[in-house]
Amino acid sequence: MGSDSSPAIAIAGLTHRFGRNPPALTNVAMTVPTGAIYGFLGPNGAGKTTTLRLMLGLLRRQSGQIHVFGQALEENRGAVLSRIGSSIEVPSIYGSLTATENLEVWRLAFGCDHSRIPAVLELVGLSETGRKRADQFSLGMKQRLAIAVALLHVPRLLVLDEPTNGLDPHGIIEVRKLLRKLNHELAITILVSSHLLSEVEKLVTHLGVINRGRMAFEGTMAELAGRRLADTGETKDLEAIFLDLIGLDPVDA
Repeated sequence: MGSDSSPAIAIAGLTHRFGRNPPALTNVAMTVPTGAIYGFLGPNGAGKTTTLRLMLGLLRRQSGQIHVFGQALEENRGAVLSRIGSSIEVPSIYGSLTATENLEVWRLAFGCDHSRIPAVLELVGLSETGRKRADQFSLGMKQRLAIAVALLHVPRLLVLDEPTNGLDPHGIIEVRKLLRKLNHELAITILVSSHLLSEVEKLVTHLGVINRGRMAFEGTMAELAGRRLADTGETKDLEAIFLDLIGLDPVDA
């Protein structure tokens, strides 16, 4: 059994290829400290979702190691996945059902107590939605409902793929406040992927940057901000550093 003193996620040597295409991931290493809010950042197509799908057992691992709270994923699949809540790509909600009815479907799948439904609805701020169907929710409400689904079985780790994608500024703020609450009040470790530095820098404690299937940086936000130009020693702002890491000229951004 792993312990909570172990990193929430420890990945080493992760390489993955789809068919005969060039590798989608090459020797990826990642460490998500327990208790962190970790931003997984990179341009579209950089390998973020592939990494997350491998981490959640949705793709078969080809090469490398994945440990969650000290336990190897493949050898302890049931125990590992029971500690993870996730929302990947499309929120898993039914538009014709209310928030409560959606959660009842997933409660039965997870096998958790019925008391979890009002608890998570209160947690994500949807306890007053009543008989309103999910297809009448705003995008921000739908995203919060998807997070509620991920929280039903009381996970220690929450993995979210682009949770603010398509949201207006108010929706982004709502989700950001919710994630901070989950991390600070419930001690849930959070891994959130994004392609926007401006989105994650207000939220995360740690950051990993992936580009073209390879990790370009991993560390704290302070460590990222401390990076300097090799030739002049000039300190750059976070956006310029990020553009350097993904090989994009600021003029083209």
